[in-house]
Amino acid sequence: MSRPRVLVSRSLPDRVMSSAEAEFEVVRRSVESPMSVHEAIECLGSCDGAVPTLADAFTADAFAQAPNLRCKILANFGAGYNHIDVDAATNAGIVVSNTPGAVTDATADIGISLILMTARRTVEGDRLVRSGNWTGWHPTQMLGNHVTGKTVGIIGMGRIGKEIAKRCHYGFRMNVIFFNRSRVGDPGMPARQLETPNDVMSRADFIVVAVPAGPQTHHLIDASLLATMQSHAIFVNISRGDVVDETALISALENGKIGGAGLDVYEFEPSVPRELVELENVVLLPHLGTSVLEVRESMGMLALDNLRSFFSGNDPPNRVC
Repeated sequence: MSRPRVLVSRSLPDRVMSSAEAEFEVVRRSVESPMSVHEAIECLGSCDGAVPTLADAFTADAFAQAPNLRCKILANFGAGYNHIDVDAATNAGIVVSNTPGAVTDATADIGISLILMTARRTVEGDRLVRSGNWTGWHPTQMLGNHVTGKTVGIIGMGRIGKEIAKRCHYGFRMNVIFFNRSRVGDPGMPARQLETPNDVMSRADFIVVAVPAGPQTHHLIDASLLATMQSHAIFVNISRGDVVDETALISALENGKIGGAGLDVYEFEPSVPRELVELENVVLLPHLGTSVLEVRESMGMLALDNLRSFFSGNDPPNRVC
């Protein structure tokens, strides 16, 4: 019996690729850029499965235009899968899975990093030293925001939100408030659930967004919500870029409505607006949330587990539709 033909949309760690090639007929792309709609259409018609990832264009149009659908599973590499039109996949009879558990700690760590980097102006300091313009220590040099004992507001109290909250509370003695669409029974640390994002954003010194991307959360953080933040407060996004109205965020930063921002994701990445690049009170990372070898290997192995289970006639362990 022939092995299932599986497209891997971008290079994965060697251990993952070796495991994949031992079990499947692997089709490798020669580039690291996201798949176009045309490539997605070709994949849907020529492969039994695929391992897509961030920004690969498995859109409604791709499913609608694919002739003679052969693909039966999209085993997404990553927890977020907003690049896949899940409704269209379901209507086409295609299973979608993801890799949620593997990304939790690494993404939470990046959230904490952005809080500290933005509050303590570490990137500005690095630029100052490298420029050769640092004239030495003095008592009022580059004063930042204290983190310990402050209030953090978390929008989205899922796996990642809870881990960020734990790090904030137990590591920095921060007060934790949060918004979540459903009630959270035991968040795992002293924390208070508030009724609306507005309630959280108006009371916190630091806001961290950790919601999944999708139609319900597109531009969840808009101009009206940003306007409720305190003028010294710092905004951090480690979820997906389109959760935030980037134009509204830039306006809030340029007009001093909020104190700063730490971003790992962008609305139209890899495009980053010039206005964000030029702002000194913004820390910009190149989507580093899960950029740890052990984590990327775990993500890849979870994706393979999903494929293996599906092609064995079982339900993938991390099926989302």
